[in-house]
Amino acid sequence: TSERLGEKLCSLEDCIEGTGVYPRHGYIYSSLAGYVLKKNEGGQLPVISVVRETETQLLPNVGAIVTCKVTSINPRFAKVHILYVGSTPLKDRFKGTIRKEDVRATEKDKVETYKSFRLGDIVLAKVISLGDVQSNYLLTTAENELGVVVAHSEAGAQMVPISWCEMQCPRTHSKEFRKVARVQPEYLQA
Repeated sequence: TSERLGEKLCSLEDCIEGTGVYPRHGYIYSSLAGYVLKKNEGGQLPVISVVRETETQLLPNVGAIVTCKVTSINPRFAKVHILYVGSTPLKDRFKGTIRKEDVRATEKDKVETYKSFRLGDIVLAKVISLGDVQSNYLLTTAENELGVVVAHSEAGAQMVPISWCEMQCPRTHSKEFRKVARVQPEYLQA
């Protein structure tokens, strides 16, 4: 829950003060606006702290739109690093997988991952199942708004989308296949 500056959090009998809080008249109050964290650190009482919104660890949830970078590709899937959830950059590295069948909504059996993504592409995707330390998050690009948003050609130039499945190099005019996103402005990262 989000707390306001100066809000009473608990009694000093129930909690130990951590960061972002101060004691007064037997109670612990929030010294900044943010989120309350209670941790049992082996002592009798939990330690209560308040952290700013930007300091909380954001996790990719099912249904979240994420921005990721392609790190490896094989015929069955593309592996990615998740960089942003919505417009918030992630502190920790989360890995994701876009399976061949989750690349697009139609003609899934005809999808070729090499014609959808390339190494280094920046992709907008949606989380369809949660990962953990051992496994990756499962992602999909099977919506018009999802797919490759930034790609560089063999010549190193940033390519321009020319259809939902092709991008073109402005330098050499060569075309490359991609699963191109029809980008909504709110998802664009600066």
